[in-house]
Amino acid sequence: MTSNPWHNYYIDNKYVDNKSSDSRCTDSRGAVSAIESHLSSPEHLLFSSRDLDETRSMVGRVMKPHQLNILGSSRRLNARMYYIPFGDFSISRLHYGANVEITPGALDSFFLIQMPLSGCASIESGGQYIDSTPNLASVLSPDQHTAMRWNADNDQFMVRISRSLLERTLVGQLGHPLDQPLIFELGFEWQRCQTWRCLMLYLLECTVQVPDILQYKLITSQIEQLLSVTLLSAHQHNYSGDPANHRGSIRPRHVRRVQEYLQAHAHEPITAEQLAQVAGVSLRSLYSGFREFLDISPMQYLRNLRLEQVRTELLAGEASNVTGVALRWGFAHMGRFSAEYKARYGETPSESLRRG
Repeated sequence: MTSNPWHNYYIDNKYVDNKSSDSRCTDSRGAVSAIESHLSSPEHLLFSSRDLDETRSMVGRVMKPHQLNILGSSRRLNARMYYIPFGDFSISRLHYGANVEITPGALDSFFLIQMPLSGCASIESGGQYIDSTPNLASVLSPDQHTAMRWNADNDQFMVRISRSLLERTLVGQLGHPLDQPLIFELGFEWQRCQTWRCLMLYLLECTVQVPDILQYKLITSQIEQLLSVTLLSAHQHNYSGDPANHRGSIRPRHVRRVQEYLQAHAHEPITAEQLAQVAGVSLRSLYSGFREFLDISPMQYLRNLRLEQVRTELLAGEASNVTGVALRWGFAHMGRFSAEYKARYGETPSESLRRG
């Protein structure tokens, strides 16, 4: 009988430590050693190079196009990158072997957790600044302009998580659409967080025990959910203190029912009276429930859902113009739509379209 690699890890969507990993989970040095061991296998080697342009290009394929410059007297790299894709996230290990300056700008479509295994890096992102060491990781948020300097001995273990995955998970926790982009605190003491360390080991062990794990979509989707929920609970972000986190757990059934209906039918014509029928309560009770538990009206909740759909289409790079997308999602007044969009996302719809 084939052993189950997820035994003791996933029970009713809850993460449970596997006993074989207990000692490494409780010992941060053991966790680092295990990560180094897992991510040094030739089968996961994406590239090794001493050429600056080749290195920039290869890293850019996994992350995004960026500026990369060598600093100081050393004019030659000794770069090496290991890479394991997981669908909506990936794990990698990167070492440049020289003092370098990296300027990716805004990451746009993903969050990036960088955990030094050795060495240090100076990270500036969104007005925050840290000196990242093996005890202090950096968590880069998509809309924050980022610039970094890595020392020659800096060896980084990285987790790249798609923006859509994390924001979708957060919306599910809050019970309402996001009213501003998700932004994490830059510094993350990851080695003090046993849950996070254990999860990192779990991810790596899965790739060893089941090399073709990407074929198991039901499993990878659960792992994606586990990763996003763990990060949102383990590290501080701008929604950590949102009262909706507490409201969400006690939302009345009629409020939840209407939320679910709106999420499924946002592309259809919907009236407030129709929502009251779905909820099975009076229109006044429906509005009162939304205000009390979500601090928003049902129709504004719908408008926010549609605004998110517009942004998703604009950033997908398939739209030919803003007006067509806005009209399809029910926004007829272009001036008001553009102002609302910019207030929410910090850029105009046209800017989103150009970035798509």
